[in-house]
Amino acid sequence: MFEPVIAPSASLLGLLQRGRGDGQLHALAADRTEAIAALEECVTRDPRADWQVENRSLYYARLYMELEAPLDGIEDHLHSPEDLLDEDEARTGLALSVLGHLAAYGRRDALLMLREYAATGTSWAWALDELALRDDDRGLLLLGTAVLDRFAPGPEGDAELRETVRSAYEPRPWRLWAAYHPRVAAASEQAPFDVWQRQLNRSGVTPGWSTADVLAWADQGELGGLGAAAFAGGPVRSGSSHDGGPGPDAVDRRSAAAARCLAAVVRPEDRPAVLEAARTGLPGARRAALRHLVDRQDPAAAGLIEAAAAEVDDRLVRFALELLGRMRGPEALAHARRWADPATGGADSALGEAAVRLLADAGEPTDGPLVVGGLRRWVLLHGVSGADAGLGTLVDGAGRLTATQAVPVLRHIYGEAVSSELRGRAARALAATDVHFPEGPAVECLWDCEESTRELAARHVATTGDARVLERLRRLAADPAEEAEVHAAVRGRLTSARERSR
Repeated sequence: MFEPVIAPSASLLGLLQRGRGDGQLHALAADRTEAIAALEECVTRDPRADWQVENRSLYYARLYMELEAPLDGIEDHLHSPEDLLDEDEARTGLALSVLGHLAAYGRRDALLMLREYAATGTSWAWALDELALRDDDRGLLLLGTAVLDRFAPGPEGDAELRETVRSAYEPRPWRLWAAYHPRVAAASEQAPFDVWQRQLNRSGVTPGWSTADVLAWADQGELGGLGAAAFAGGPVRSGSSHDGGPGPDAVDRRSAAAARCLAAVVRPEDRPAVLEAARTGLPGARRAALRHLVDRQDPAAAGLIEAAAAEVDDRLVRFALELLGRMRGPEALAHARRWADPATGGADSALGEAAVRLLADAGEPTDGPLVVGGLRRWVLLHGVSGADAGLGTLVDGAGRLTATQAVPVLRHIYGEAVSSELRGRAARALAATDVHFPEGPAVECLWDCEESTRELAARHVATTGDARVLERLRRLAADPAEEAEVHAAVRGRLTSARERSR
């Protein structure tokens, strides 16, 4: 899958790629040919780092409607030779979602394009899901034969069909086809039994019911495949993650399960053994013991986390820092303040950065300066082009702690962030810290690609002083494609505005 090049935030293409409200406003004021070209670039080369947490389809569909733009660019993209070679749904998913919204808005050409792609395209299942929400029964029934022809006759094809029916995001087409196609009816009846059989046949080794048994079990299987050398930086033996066997992720999963088992079996007299495992145990046992102590808010947990964070094994360090984020309570916060303070700890170290994130999550208003300092250091060192969870945590923390001194850096993040999810978090933080948010960023946010950001704007925007605001609120209230939460916020503001005008 290609990595799209993100244009500068001041350009029309850059604004549209980011899904910013100003992107729609600039596109409507720009040369129509230029605006359509930028729009097609966004739809055919998905600019999102993570499509699961970022929305763009409704944003782009609305702009297609505003510009009365043709769909030739989307059609060429869907039916390019690359569609036969690249089976990744991410290549066509955004374009198909945009067509789905356009079909809902009444664009007949979009509906026909979805039908054709569902019958012939590689990512046909995505197109079928869009049609399931927008097409009528007759249109779906006409597609049935073309879709079923994708499944070869015989046991293998029937098994593939059952799996497809079972995992269908929108079951409506399959329910319609079951009444006319015996294969679909049989697959629909068998699919639930396949799930039941898989659950019934689950097998696996379980730990014994003592602390020593659970700690030993934490390293069984995965450690046998990896070998201790893999965790000490030595050569990896056959059976490791490099040749398809279990890897460090498997050790993480086993250690998490072992930590849950420890909660049930550890007795007071077992604490020395757990502490020893957390200090010097093998990888699985050490992680399980550390997690158990953190979850129990053991007084020794902070010191053990600090020691683990200083180890040479990067995987153990990452695990320890993740555990630090789970710590709570006055003692944990006291340690975090020491680690995060440039005067008493290493604020620019990995431990210091993790401590700042803990303060952002669970600190008190007096921790605001430390969180803002950490936010500034992060932006200086890493920028805002990615969608890292650590930056989002700091942004949320600045808003939660009402750290008004963070407003300049929050405005920078809002304007430059490529991730619309991160921009939405910056907008929420600005709503809590920036007194000028209602008549400033909130106005632009009414056109944002994220529904949560539009809802935030509707609740905070100043309805006087900018003629565009009330008109935009009315259009959002009348748009059937808008989310219910946005409708509720918008109608509440419109009601308040009418009452004030009386």
